[in-house]
Amino acid sequence: MTSAALHLTSPTLLEQRLLAVAKRLTAFVEHRIAARADRREIALDLLREQQARRHDPRAVEHLLAQRGVSPR
Repeated sequence: MTSAALHLTSPTLLEQRLLAVAKRLTAFVEHRIAARADRREIALDLLREQQARRHDPRAVEHLLAQRGVSPR
């Protein structure tokens, strides 16, 4: 092979920069996807925790009695 043929097979400076930009953009998008998934997981955990809590019906009556409000 001649040196001209070797030069044609390597990426040009523009192509190298475009590949670098594409890698950075891909990393940025993957980071956003991962962050959104983490936030979604936290929100689902909080929702599950809220739904799992059992509310004591007497607690409302007790708080009303402490305030001096007659029971419902």
